[in-house]
Amino acid sequence: MAGRIDCFFRRSGNTYGSPRITLDLWAEGWKVSVNTVATIMAELGLQGRRPPRRRKGPTRQGKRKAARDLALRRFDAIAPDVLWWGDMTEIETGEGKLCLGSVHDAFSRRVLGYAMGERHDASLVGAALRMAVATRGGAVDGVTFHGDRG
Repeated sequence: MAGRIDCFFRRSGNTYGSPRITLDLWAEGWKVSVNTVATIMAELGLQGRRPPRRRKGPTRQGKRKAARDLALRRFDAIAPDVLWWGDMTEIETGEGKLCLGSVHDAFSRRVLGYAMGERHDASLVGAALRMAVATRGGAVDGVTFHGDRG
C-alpha cells in the first residue's frame, strides 16, 4: 500500500494529503482509513500542501469606523457615472500574493479602472480611481463611489 500512496502523492505534484489519497485508494478498492494513510505518509516523509491560511482583511467589522453608506446597498443606477463601486481582493500567485483593486460602473457593470500591487492600501484604490476617471474622460462630477467600508 505504501507504494500506491507514494504513487498517488507524486502524481498529484506532491500536493495531495491523506484525505485525497484515501479517496484514490478507495477508488482502487483498498479498505483503509484516512488516519492509516496519514500514518503511512508520515513514515514515508510525505506531506501534502497545506491550504493557504485565510487572513482577515483590514475591512473586518469593528476594526475602524465605516463611512456612511450613500448607495444604501442599492446598486441599480439609472444612468452611467451616477454610482461606482469598488472592491479589493488578494490573488495567490507562484511568486506570492498580488492585491487587485477595481472600480466598476453600477449602471453598465463595466470595469472602469483597476490597479495591482503588493499591499491593500489607499494608493492602490487611488490608482484604480484615477484609471476610472481617465476612462470616463476626466469629467466625473456627481459620481458616488461605494467601497466595502465607505
